[in-house]
Amino acid sequence: MRAITNEARVGYATFFRHYADKEELLDDLAAREIAELLGKSMPVFAADDTRRACVALFEYIARRRSLWRALLTGGAAPILRARFVEHGRQVASEFGTVASPDASPIDLRVTHATAATIEIIAWWLGQAEALPIEQIAGILDRLVITPTLAEA
Repeated sequence: MRAITNEARVGYATFFRHYADKEELLDDLAAREIAELLGKSMPVFAADDTRRACVALFEYIARRRSLWRALLTGGAAPILRARFVEHGRQVASEFGTVASPDASPIDLRVTHATAATIEIIAWWLGQAEALPIEQIAGILDRLVITPTLAEA
């Protein structure tokens, strides 16, 4: 805890006025980052140019690469992934998209799309030599976004 407070230049006592422990800090940080990432990723599904929207998503992640690498490849990754899917479902419920009777249930599509998106991001961040943003964005669009939207 001392290392965290020293790095953040926050008093040790001040930290504990806001958080019970480092897990609570991580939980708060993850919740804020997930909300921000969802704010960037959910509009991808409503964009006229989904590929460009995917590029914007990866540009955002690239600007915070170290943080996202730590969140998605560290010990908190399973919890973060589960929360991302949960938040994705909440956001999708607000969209109110009605699918054709033959389409997969919206909850399943959102679960699949958010989980696949987070896995692609984690894979990209874990590469020794990351693919260029345009290329990984194209992969996300082809593997996840376009097929998910085709179900609508």
